Amino acid sequence: MEKSHELELTQMRKSVEKLGFSTEKYGDPTLMRFLIARSMDTDKASKMFVQWLKWRSSLVPNGCVVESEVPDQLEARKVFLQGLSKTGYPVMIVQACKHYPPKDHLQFKKFVVYLLDKTIASAIKGREIGNEKLIGVLDFQNITYRNVDARGLITGFQFLQAYFPERLAKCYIVHMPRFFVSVWRMVSRFIEKSTLEKIVIVTNDDEKKIFIEDIGEEALPVEYGGKAILRAIQDVQVPTLEG
Repeated sequence: MEKSHELELTQMRKSVEKLGFSTEKYGDPTLMRFLIARSMDTDKASKMFVQWLKWRSSLVPNGCVVESEVPDQLEARKVFLQGLSKTGYPVMIVQACKHYPPKDHLQFKKFVVYLLDKTIASAIKGREIGNEKLIGVLDFQNITYRNVDARGLITGFQFLQAYFPERLAKCYIVHMPRFFVSVWRMVSRFIEKSTLEKIVIVTNDDEKKIFIEDIGEEALPVEYGGKAILRAIQDVQVPTLEG
């Protein structure tokens, strides 16, 4: 850890204690994610960290979401977890044509946590460091109006921003149909500038080539120009990521 950040980390730990919580279980890389997300403002980072602790204990009281809590969402087999990209980040692919707006919104929120936790856990070598990141691919091929779920998209990105700060390395959007552009414009109003800067909409052959090169053929499935096989997230075994 750079010496220039030691002061902010110490101040943040003290601020969290003043708010009645502890950072004892968390290393510097975890706290740094919150500091970076709040432009190194220790008070704002501390409040964000405490909000995350409260949210986590409320929505995920057992430390992790088990598959039996999200059966409806898993049944569609719409999310895939691939190997590591060239840069060492796990790749999660969402096929939106298999998704429909959920009737059970609490289950959907738990499903988002399940997806992000499991994807991050797949990058861990032995022990979690706290600064692991992921790459997301949103595939809108063959979607119809029935698949459109602006609320679900907003929930996913807001969870990433508020409760998984600095976990997103990049998000690629592929095969976006023309009718969805107006929906995306509306959704993007709810996404912070720092997150929007990590989102790449792949629209032509040159951009697709860069997309394939960035992720790497070994991790990218054949359907997307790579050499790998699509693996449904529930079929992938990973260590449990708690908190």
